[in-house]
Amino acid sequence: MGFYALRQKCRAFASFFVILLFLPYVVSVFAGGAGDEDSPLFVRVGEKEADWTDFLAGILALELPEGSGDEAAKAMAVVLRTQFCRQAAAGEYPLPETDFMTLQDMREKWGVSDGTAYYEKYAEAVEETAGSVLMYNDAYAWTPYHQSSAGMTRSAQEAAGSSDFPYLGVRECPLDKEAEGEISVLTFSCAEVQRLCRDFLAAEESGEAAERGYSAADFEILSKDSAGYVQELRIGNTICTGDQFRDALGLPSSSFVITEPPEEEEQAEASGSSRDIRITTTGKGHGLGMSIWTAVKMAEEGQTYDGILSFFFEGTELRKDVREADVFRDQNS
Repeated sequence: MGFYALRQKCRAFASFFVILLFLPYVVSVFAGGAGDEDSPLFVRVGEKEADWTDFLAGILALELPEGSGDEAAKAMAVVLRTQFCRQAAAGEYPLPETDFMTLQDMREKWGVSDGTAYYEKYAEAVEETAGSVLMYNDAYAWTPYHQSSAGMTRSAQEAAGSSDFPYLGVRECPLDKEAEGEISVLTFSCAEVQRLCRDFLAAEESGEAAERGYSAADFEILSKDSAGYVQELRIGNTICTGDQFRDALGLPSSSFVITEPPEEEEQAEASGSSRDIRITTTGKGHGLGMSIWTAVKMAEEGQTYDGILSFFFEGTELRKDVREADVFRDQNS
């Protein structure tokens, strides 16, 4: 039986890049005081509006674990600033959204005192790294991040099929194994998987197979990358990527194994197939770039923010003289 191969690592890299970084809303970035070179940046996301510092601080509040150290917050601020400047410089404006918390949001979540303290801490991290971005070959670096890896971050060459980002390589992150929610176990019916993956599943050649539907035996992991993330997965007659499967099912990670649920094993032995699958994932996020959990742990061990950045984005240059307002003002002109 011939497999219907769905291989998109190179051809769909642009789509993969967008999926990794952003959600489908829009951020409007504009400079207050037209014609004034020193006017501040403001950001509007839906009904929320904030100046540039509060916007970045609000993302830190969403993304960083509570109690994260100052150096981890600074590293994250540089990653975010680089990310947005890269998008603006590429002409992708208005920017796609990543949500943020306002000061009021922080106070509602943590109380007035703690919420204010978190806001001040994150705003200080943004201000102390003002103008700092990561560059590679005189261009803004690609700086993806995720909550925790499966023990190692991924190579962009393997994950996205691109050699344009040699600084995104495999990094050992053993402390990620201790991250909150590192292991997730989910059970899906094969019919549910078929429905969720319908956009890329090939039609079964056999009418009998189509009528029968999928069983656990129709799922086979064909290859993994050097960090342990699934590269290719067979579902019936379709070969898809691990990232396609992760996105379709909303899995925490594409580092996973597929087994039959224990309660189905006896049934499978009797009938020869199971109608449910159990998926055990490791890590949270796509696994590329900076692991937030490891960055936080590195900061706790005394590492500075620039040391954290050089570990995850080795070969990039930390520049501290970029005027964010100019980047977006040029895009508006």
